Amino acid sequence: MSQPQTQQNVTTVEAASFAGWDAVETWVFDLDYTLYPPSAALFAQIEQRMRGYIAEFLGLDLDAAWRLQKEYFHAYGMSLRGLMDFHAMDPAPFLAHVHDIDLSVLDPSPALDAALAALPGRKLIFTNASAHHAERVLQRLGVAEHFEAVFDIVAADYRPKPEPETYLTLIRRHGIDPRQSVMIEDQARNLPPAAALGMTTVWVRCAADQPPTPADALASVHHVVDDLVDWLAAIGADEPAPAGEG
Repeated sequence: MSQPQTQQNVTTVEAASFAGWDAVETWVFDLDYTLYPPSAALFAQIEQRMRGYIAEFLGLDLDAAWRLQKEYFHAYGMSLRGLMDFHAMDPAPFLAHVHDIDLSVLDPSPALDAALAALPGRKLIFTNASAHHAERVLQRLGVAEHFEAVFDIVAADYRPKPEPETYLTLIRRHGIDPRQSVMIEDQARNLPPAAALGMTTVWVRCAADQPPTPADALASVHHVVDDLVDWLAAIGADEPAPAGEG
């Protein structure tokens, strides 16, 4: 399968132990900006609600709250981690507030539904958001039935990707064999811990505000794709038919 042309001088490398897509037992998907594109503008709603919550909680104006939110997002992979560490914020009300968004701007995706249905192996969501948010998004996309479980920020004890211990917790809790698993992410900096454990990694590039990507993180990217649905559909189409079906 040919890889798309890269736009950031990224060299796609093969996972050392990769045996082919038909050997994958577990697919680990990020949620936001991975299963749907930034054009859906869901995160714009979340960021607006974060800014208002932080401003009220800390007594800041909206611009100062915005800058602080971005600082923590870029430093930790999620704003909440910095707010908990430095401002003793209770995470539960924060998560409930920021994820109370309008999902009508997100279109259902029959193409993603079909691509996931054709993909062999079990499928999990691994997100720095809440399980409630993930479940709502999956239902809206029309793909919830394909996912065995959601491993969210609460399950991670509020230790967000890319903290390595969180990946170990995910693997232990869901009985994942890393060397027979694939992790798919829109943030390249979240892939090195997965690659270090033996997982095959896929970076879904998107034009969105992202935390800085460390230069060495790209060495942990095994596959680079620009359109997840087309890529998954191609994998499913390449799979051999089950025994007895031709």
